[in-house]
Parts: sequence; structure tokens; C-alpha cells
Amino acid sequence: MRNIHSYSIYRPLECRPDSYQGWYQQGHILQQQQLYTDALLSYEKALEYYPNDYWSWYKRGAILEILGCYQEAADSYGRASQTQPNNYWAWYDRGCIYLEELEKYTLAIACFDKALEAHPRDYWCQYRKGEANHLLGEYEIAIACFDLALQVRSCDYWAWYRRGDSLRLCGKLEEAIASYDRSLEIKPQDYWSWYQRGVSLQQLGRLSQAIDSYDRALIAEPEDEPAWYNRACSYTLLGNIEEAITSLERAINLYPEKYLSLVQSNSIFSELRQNRKFKYFISQLDLKDRT
Repeated sequence: MRNIHSYSIYRPLECRPDSYQGWYQQGHILQQQQLYTDALLSYEKALEYYPNDYWSWYKRGAILEILGCYQEAADSYGRASQTQPNNYWAWYDRGCIYLEELEKYTLAIACFDKALEAHPRDYWCQYRKGEANHLLGEYEIAIACFDLALQVRSCDYWAWYRRGDSLRLCGKLEEAIASYDRSLEIKPQDYWSWYQRGVSLQQLGRLSQAIDSYDRALIAEPEDEPAWYNRACSYTLLGNIEEAITSLERAINLYPEKYLSLVQSNSIFSELRQNRKFKYFISQLDLKDRT
């Protein structure tokens, strides 16, 4: 015997088996119940009767996205956009799939541009467009996008942080540090902002300040080996071998294969490799490997 929920779903179809509205409503109910495959079938049946329905194409795309069928989802959002070219959502969601799942960054940017035609001051489109340009290596364009996003949300952590990354990667280190400082005003304990701030300061040769930033990063993530390693590099360049060894030991203990190799290949550690304390530490690691 059919339960009451199934009866309420199928009753419209029993009355009007060729009804677009019946299939669409059933798809909506099944989607709410997380019965995604059945909901997908219902929206596809609705489209047989009304092939240019924006919402059936859009919801079909949303379900395909949930099911991990990303290219089909992008195509479905595309069909929705053909029926309503000025509708923001299908362009935006299609752009997100190209950006986050399919890694087709140029197509993502084109979708975000279309969404921005509908909502020119939309924060998320500008931010995502900035991310896509960043991933393409178009750092100056990315910075311009993040600047526009920040005109809408001036206190948004992510836009300040990603802006800092783009500035750092195009060599504008002072501006990058200023951008990381703004992200840290919003999230004072953020590991990544402190870490990348340290990287930028280290590249500028401001080694003591870089170490301070790595120390703050390590308060947030004490087991992060890149921060320990970069801290060791900075202390080595400052001539503080004891602190360099302490930091290297932490990095090597966390990720021996990577950092033992870096110690051997990085020329700044040539003096440190001759240090008795460090040699003893390496010998103990070798002993552990043999046992």
C-alpha cells in the first residue's frame, strides 16, 4: 500500500499525466526529500512538455551538481541562461562549477561577467572572478576584481587575503603585507595571513619581522612544518644557528623526507650542516630509520 507521502506526490500526475506542472512540483518535493535521482527524472519529464522553462533547467543543474555530474550541471545551467539571459543565478552557479570543479577558469570568468551584467555590485561574482584570474596567473586583473569586491564589503577577510596573495605573486610585497594586515584586523589569529606575511617580509630581507610573523602563525598551527622551515631559514640568514637548528628539527620531525632533502640542497645551511648539535640530531634520525 502506498504511503501518504507517495500518494501526495503522485496524485497530480494521476489526474493529469501530461502536466508540466505536475512533474515540476513532483521534482521540487523529491528534491526537498533529497531523492535526487528521482527529482532529476521529474524535472526532465517537465522539460519534455515545456522545453524552455528556466526553473526546470536550473533545478536540473543544481541536482546534477549535487550528484557530482559537473559538466552536465554546467550545461543545464547554460540552457537555463539561454531561456533567461539576464537571470543572475544560472550564470553565477555555472561560473562556480567551472571555477571550483572543472578548473575551466576562462569559462568561469565569462560566466561571472554575464552575472555581473545583471548585478554589477555583486560581491561574490567579483570575488570569484578575482579567484579565477588569480589561478590563471592574471594577478593584476585579480587585484582589480578584489578591489571592486572590497568596495561592496570593505571588511571581508577573504578578499583582503586573496588580494594579498595576488600582490605577493606579482612582486608587490609591501602592498601585499598591507593587505595581509587588513585581513588580520578581521581574523587576528589567522594562520595563512601570518604565514604569507612572513613569506613577504622574508623576501624583502626583513628577517626579524618575518620571524615574528612565523611565530604568530605557529601559535595558530603549531605543527605546520613550512612555517618552522622558513623560520629556520630566516634565523640562519641572521646568523642565529641555535634557533635555526631548533626550528629545523621541528620541521624535520614533522616531515622528514622533504626537509632532510631541503637541508642538504639549500646552500644557506652549509655552515649549519657542520654544526655538532645538528649532526647529532641527524645521526639519531638515521639510527631510528635503521631500527
